[in-house]
Amino acid sequence: MKVVLIKYTPDPDKVCAAAALSCHSDKPCDEIINTLTKEKTKQILKNTINKGHHSVIEHASFTFSISEVSRSLTHQLVRHRIASYSQQSQRYVRLEKPAFVTPPTIEKDNVSLIYYQKFMDSAWNLYKSLIKRKIPVEDARFVLPNATYTNITITMNARELLHFFYLRCSKEAQWEIRELANKMLKEVKKIAPIIFNTSIIGKD
Repeated sequence: MKVVLIKYTPDPDKVCAAAALSCHSDKPCDEIINTLTKEKTKQILKNTINKGHHSVIEHASFTFSISEVSRSLTHQLVRHRIASYSQQSQRYVRLEKPAFVTPPTIEKDNVSLIYYQKFMDSAWNLYKSLIKRKIPVEDARFVLPNATYTNITITMNARELLHFFYLRCSKEAQWEIRELANKMLKEVKKIAPIIFNTSIIGKD
């Protein structure tokens, strides 16, 4: 699994803190933001988030490039509706070699792993055979399993990311999407440590 944060709102903590403060100030956001210290930013955001006024953190957005994940994961991911997604198309992209996710539980069981790998080989051999018989790629893809690698670009605002982390960093989440969520959280904490320093993340 590869997770790269490729674009984000500059100074997201300050932007959101200034937006919050502008709601109760006679000064506009562009004037307020230049007066904010790190401590003032932290205080404003902590109070705002704790009071449940999460709309102000929608002003910060983050775009990720995600690769080497399964279609099983992305089927879960796109259920988070307040986001933008651009996923690799199996209709137009011809997959040249087997590339898939193997669950850890299967990796630990030698017999299950043998059967799993045989099935994957069989699926890809059939896929390639169908294409050789001039079956369109968009139809040959029907034999590919959910484990097949895919890549996807995701953009979420900070409010939706908090919700995503609350659900998907939990021990109750499926293992692959939990791994993704934790890697995404690690990246955004580098950029917006105040917004994403909250006790609700990973709550069981």
